[in-house]
Amino acid sequence: MERLDYFIKRLLLIIPTFIGITVLCFLLIQFVPGGPVEQAIMRMKGIGSGEVSAGTGTTASISDTQRKEIEAYYGFDRPLYQRYWKWLVTDRIGMSMPSYRFPNKTAWQLIRERFQVSLIFGITGFLLSYLVCIPLGIVKALRHNTLFDMVSSIVVFVGYAIPAFAMGMVLKMLLCGTVEGMWDIFPISGFHSEGYGALSVGGKVKDIFMHMFLPVLCYVIGNFAVLTLLMKNSLIEQISRDYIRTVMAKGGSFRRAVWGHAFRNALIPIATGMGGILTVMFAGSVIIEQVFEIPGMGRLSLEAIVGRDYPVFMGILALTSLLGLLGNILSDFLYVIIDPRINFQQS
Repeated sequence: MERLDYFIKRLLLIIPTFIGITVLCFLLIQFVPGGPVEQAIMRMKGIGSGEVSAGTGTTASISDTQRKEIEAYYGFDRPLYQRYWKWLVTDRIGMSMPSYRFPNKTAWQLIRERFQVSLIFGITGFLLSYLVCIPLGIVKALRHNTLFDMVSSIVVFVGYAIPAFAMGMVLKMLLCGTVEGMWDIFPISGFHSEGYGALSVGGKVKDIFMHMFLPVLCYVIGNFAVLTLLMKNSLIEQISRDYIRTVMAKGGSFRRAVWGHAFRNALIPIATGMGGILTVMFAGSVIIEQVFEIPGMGRLSLEAIVGRDYPVFMGILALTSLLGLLGNILSDFLYVIIDPRINFQQS
């Protein structure tokens, strides 16, 4: 009953937390220079587009009436609280608002177009990170201070020390044929080939695999060291506990003590990041997607920020925040599954 009350409270706290996050970000973007009103005025003046008023040689002037019309078009003539309420309720957290950069599409339509790509990218990277790092961390813990532990630690830290974008650029030069004399194994960019629609099911899977291999590899390497060492240190800590010595003193084998008792408790810190499964569609690195030109959510968010496309940016922010808050609750739920003794009762 105490756990049920705890989770109900956590669910109810999502509402004020979500509102607090979105209000803060909504207020900040209203005062960022170079917004849609300023960009529209610059386009009318011909600044940055090469257009100059005929016969004058200078940029055109904008009257106060024209500026007010532009502000009204983008909704900037209303008080902040009215604009936020419209975004939150009327426009459904901005999802039904038309994009500033693509007026014929809503924010949700643009997000939905990139959703599938980021979902495949995020789930693949998320699962591989855990499927590789947890077993490696276990082996490193069981072979602590051996040659395997030292060599694998060097490899892990070297991979972690190299920035993801640098690793991506090096892999592109070595394996994508961008440098003469290097291997041309993987596609240089994109999510699938131009003739993707005409391929068979197996051909489509292979095509996506070839396009996603290098970006996912860069993503996994970025999370490699943290998860591996967290699993290793957590298991070593559990093995040194008194209850493990008690199990062995009663005749239990070391294998039984590790796999029957220590392993389950060692997974508790790992469960912290498992709630991130809800945000895998937004987990793609912006830099990695830029390097490999992948049309995912990370690249869309960067384009929205640079282009001051507030509806799209706020839509991505709202979804990320909401799923992140739910992911934290999922992590707590996984705690309970891994170790039913955990008590969330407040002191």
